[in-house]
Amino acid sequence: MRIVFMGTPTFAAAALQSILEAKLNVVAVYTQPPKPVGRGYEVTKSATHDLAERHNIPVYYPKTLRTSEAQDELKALKPDICVVAAYGFILPQAVLDIPPLGCINIHGSLLPRWRGAAPIQHAILAGDTETGITIMNMDVGMDTGDMLYKRSVPITSTTTSQMLFDELARLGADMIVDYLHHPDQYPATPQPVDDVTMAPKIDKSMARLDWRKTAVELERQLRAFTPWPGAFTIYNNTVLKIGGLNTISDRHSQTPGTILNDQLHIACGNGTVLAITSLQRPGGKMLPTTEFLKGFEIKTKDRLDTCNVPPA
Repeated sequence: MRIVFMGTPTFAAAALQSILEAKLNVVAVYTQPPKPVGRGYEVTKSATHDLAERHNIPVYYPKTLRTSEAQDELKALKPDICVVAAYGFILPQAVLDIPPLGCINIHGSLLPRWRGAAPIQHAILAGDTETGITIMNMDVGMDTGDMLYKRSVPITSTTTSQMLFDELARLGADMIVDYLHHPDQYPATPQPVDDVTMAPKIDKSMARLDWRKTAVELERQLRAFTPWPGAFTIYNNTVLKIGGLNTISDRHSQTPGTILNDQLHIACGNGTVLAITSLQRPGGKMLPTTEFLKGFEIKTKDRLDTCNVPPA
């Protein structure tokens, strides 16, 4: 079987590594073009790109797959199947039609729940108690193709998006090798039309804590955006990144966002209370609250997030 692999971040690289370790025949890798990264804007290759080059696999990074030139280049590779994992492009029908065994996607949710770009974060935000991987046939829709193989993992009260990302990357890597060894053992099943939910791309502004939400919702928000882009709030025109939150059993009748005491217990929605356990100022380090307050004054009865600083 001639496999063309399409993927970009470490989630995809884990799957490619598993396929290579299984001695399957990867004839080429497609990935996003190298991009400027960090403060120095150093042009950096994707994790999948680096891995492919270490294994002497040809790497292609067209800016689009919608041109006849890019499609002819893929056809010339004569792929039997394309395996896709967090590639970053929607494949047009002309590309989907090239491999006779189709284009197979490793998707980080239990479809039809959380179709879209950010299923891991949205599953945590919604308070789901489980998620998983769906191996699916691709069509021109957004994660609407037939399901081939599903496995689930739990989401606990301490699961962060990074933890779930790593676990699902390992699971998807194992599952795609299972599928490629025995594709005939995984019949296609259409997705249910009910219970469809969407997981749009994450914007940094979504990580701004809205203290009108309940303590439970805010704690989920912190875990969903750890480590990226990082939950934050604002105090006296300073953006403060929040590293830890604990639910407090106390109740309150204050305006949400009010600082209730010198331990940074914060009034949240519906009378609930959260304690900020660690935080970081611009240019500083993430510190436990007691250490942070030695060098940054936050006054009891003030409110968080009441100024006009734009989202980080």
